[in-house]
Amino acid sequence: MESVEKQVYAAKKTRRLSERKKDMLSGYLYVAPFFIVFGVIGLYPAIFSIVLAFQKWNGLGAMEYVGFGNFALVIQDPLFWKSLYNTVIIGLMGTAPQLVVGIILAYLLNMAALKFTNFFRVTIFMPYITSMVAVALIFGVFFSSNESALANYTLGLFGFDPVSWKTSEWGAKIAISLMVFWRWVGYNMIIYLAGLQSIPKDLYEAATIDGANKTQQFLHITMPLLRPFIMLTVFMSTVGALQLFAEPTVFLGSSAFNRDEAMTVVMYLYRDAFQLGSFGTASATAVLLLIIIVGAAGLNTWLTSGAGRKKKGAVKR
Repeated sequence: MESVEKQVYAAKKTRRLSERKKDMLSGYLYVAPFFIVFGVIGLYPAIFSIVLAFQKWNGLGAMEYVGFGNFALVIQDPLFWKSLYNTVIIGLMGTAPQLVVGIILAYLLNMAALKFTNFFRVTIFMPYITSMVAVALIFGVFFSSNESALANYTLGLFGFDPVSWKTSEWGAKIAISLMVFWRWVGYNMIIYLAGLQSIPKDLYEAATIDGANKTQQFLHITMPLLRPFIMLTVFMSTVGALQLFAEPTVFLGSSAFNRDEAMTVVMYLYRDAFQLGSFGTASATAVLLLIIIVGAAGLNTWLTSGAGRKKKGAVKR
């Protein structure tokens, strides 16, 4: 009798294990498409690019191992440092103001007294979903080198000479920075607006009862509770600024890779790979850019979060 019970118990246990294995297998099958696609179009190109950074290859012939020779060529190239300088300057000019303006716009659009808030939200967010072709046409007309163009006409009203926006050193940087600002300020505004709407209204009511004015509420309630959203936008803006490619390429057109006034690091590695056929140096540039992005993003995140921890610690003491 006991042997029969043991056999029944063993059969039930085997059945449970088989059902658990089936559940695990079905779960893996559900998530498998993502990992397959990620491995093919994400992980494999990244690993291949790292391997290619140590090879000399023109895209067709056999590879030749050169060690750190590609990195040496890139670091010794003045155009690489020029492109890195352009990337940092355009990034600071285009992304730093949009974070500040995004917070201000989100704060204004979160006010209950403001009418037509949905209209303003959609209008400000619209550039983010606008086609880059349309953006290029708009800014190409606005920043044309003609004296009758809107930008030069506006400068003329204040007594300034016309600017050749696409060929001058700072003209191209300013125009591209404004394009980046115009396109992405609405995106950051929506993130900040979501953060503002997540703050409990009871905190503001209690602060009003205690006699705090709007400025004090903004500095001591809004900004501390908005810090996680600020950290997110700072991180994403840093990564996006260092990967800038579409805006300068579309704005400058066919001359984008022939001039260095607004060439970014991504444009530099694209030029090496697809115009000069030097995939090794292009991959080495990509690896260097990855190191720069990780360092810059980590530094910005540490600065953004470190200020809050320091202030919190000071209050506890």
